[in-house]
Amino acid sequence: MRLILFGPPGAGKGTQAKLLGQRYGIPQVSTGDILREAIKKGTPLGLEAKGYMDRGALVPDRVVIGIIEERLQDRDCAKGFILDGFPRTIAQAEALSLALKRLRRDLDCVININIDHEELWKRLTGRRVCCKCGEEFNIYYKKPSQDNICDKCGSGLIQRDDDQEATIENRLRVYKEQTEPLLGYYQKENKLKTAAGQGDIPSVSQKIYQILEENGL
Repeated sequence: MRLILFGPPGAGKGTQAKLLGQRYGIPQVSTGDILREAIKKGTPLGLEAKGYMDRGALVPDRVVIGIIEERLQDRDCAKGFILDGFPRTIAQAEALSLALKRLRRDLDCVININIDHEELWKRLTGRRVCCKCGEEFNIYYKKPSQDNICDKCGSGLIQRDDDQEATIENRLRVYKEQTEPLLGYYQKENKLKTAAGQGDIPSVSQKIYQILEENGL
C-alpha cells in the first residue's frame, strides 16, 4: 500500500499517518525525519542537504527527491509506505512521479484530510504545550483542569511561536498557494480521495480506513 496524506497545517495528517503505519505495518515517511536521518548517516545527499540547511537555505527539490528515493528502497518500504508532508508543490509531485517510475512502483491512493477553516483555526491557535513534559492541550477542545497549568506534571503551559495568529495565517496562505493545487493534479490522475477531518482522532481514522477498504486496499 503506497499512500500520500494531504491536509493543511493542523489537519492531523502526521497523527493519522502514524496510526495508518501501525495498522498496516508500513512506514510513515516524513520529509523532515528522513532528511535528519540522511544527515546523521552522512550519506552524500545528506551531507549536501546539511550544507544548505547550515546556511539557512531551502534544500533543493533535487536533493530532497534523491533522499526520498533512497528511503523508499529500504527493506521496510517493500510492502508500502505513507508519505507525510511531501510533495508540497506541483514540481515536487512531478519529480516524485519520475522517481517512482524508476523504482517501478505506483501510488495507490492520495488521501486529503479536509477540514473547515473555523475548526482548523481553533485547533492551531488554541494549542498550548507544557514547557516541561511536552503534553499538549487546547483551550477549545482539551482544556487543562487549571488555566495554563499542565494536568500531567503541574508545569506551565505555553503557546509556541508557530501557533501565533500571524504565523498561522502565513502557513495557511503558503499551503493554499503552493500545496492545494496538488489536489487537482492528483484528481486528474484519479488517485485523490477525501476524508472529512472533523471529529476526534479515532473517528477520522475510521473514515480513512473506510476509504482504503472501499478501494480494495
